[in-house]
Amino acid sequence: MEWRDEGLVIGTRRHGEAAAILEVLTRAHGRHLGLVRNGRSRTMAPALQPGNTLALGWRARLDEHLGVFSAEPLRARAAAALADVTALDGLNWLCALLRLLPERDPHPELYDAAGLVADHLGDAATARALMARLELQMLGELGYGLDLSACAATGAVEELVYVSPKSGRAVSRAAGAPWADRLLALPAFLRGEAGASADAAQIAQAFALTGYFLERDVFGPRGQRIPDGRAAFLRGRPARGEVSGRPDGTRCG
Repeated sequence: MEWRDEGLVIGTRRHGEAAAILEVLTRAHGRHLGLVRNGRSRTMAPALQPGNTLALGWRARLDEHLGVFSAEPLRARAAAALADVTALDGLNWLCALLRLLPERDPHPELYDAAGLVADHLGDAATARALMARLELQMLGELGYGLDLSACAATGAVEELVYVSPKSGRAVSRAAGAPWADRLLALPAFLRGEAGASADAAQIAQAFALTGYFLERDVFGPRGQRIPDGRAAFLRGRPARGEVSGRPDGTRCG
C-alpha cells in the first residue's frame, strides 16, 4: 500500500531512539498516523512540528498497518506560533479539535479550513473569527451540525439572531424575543452573511454558541472538558497552569 498527499501536522511523539510517530490531517486520507524514521534528528525534527504543512508519502504492507511516512516541508508555521503565546494557544486548540476526527476519514473542506486558520494565527482577530467558523464546521463533520438556514418556529430566513440550545436550530428575532434569555446569540458573520463584521463581542458570541454544542455533544459524552487553551486563545493570554501537549505525552505546539 502506498500513497502521496499533503498534511498539516497536529502532533508527534517519540518512538525508540531516533524515530517519531507523526500525526497529521491530510487532504485526501483524513487524520493519519505513521512512523518517521530519524524523525527526531536535527534535520527532520523542525519540519515535524505542529502547524507545519508537509508533502507526505506513506507506505505499508497492509492498509491497516501504521506504515512509514516520508516527509518534506511545504509550509513552516511552527516557529512563528512558538514566539506568540496567543498563536500558540490557537495552535494547541486547533490540534485538539482536529484530533477529534476519526482516523483515515477524509474531510477535504475541513483540511482547507484548518490550513486557513493556521495561516492566520499571527493575526489574532482574524484567527478567532476563522476558528469560530471551523468549530461550527467541525460540529457538522462530527454529525452534530447546527441548522442555521431558517427559523425553527416560523420558517423565516431573515433576522436569524438566535439558536435554540435544545434543537440547534436558528430562531428569528421576532419569534425568539419572548425567550431571548434562554437562547444562544447567533452572530451574522457565523452564518456567512455578506458584509457581516466580526468584532470582539460577536466573536465571543460565536465561541459561546459553538462551545455550548462542543461541550454537550462532543466532549461531554467522552467524559472530557473543553481544553482551557480554547478560552486562553479567546482571551489572548495563556491558560494558567496549562502545559502544551497531550495527556499521553504527545507534543502539540
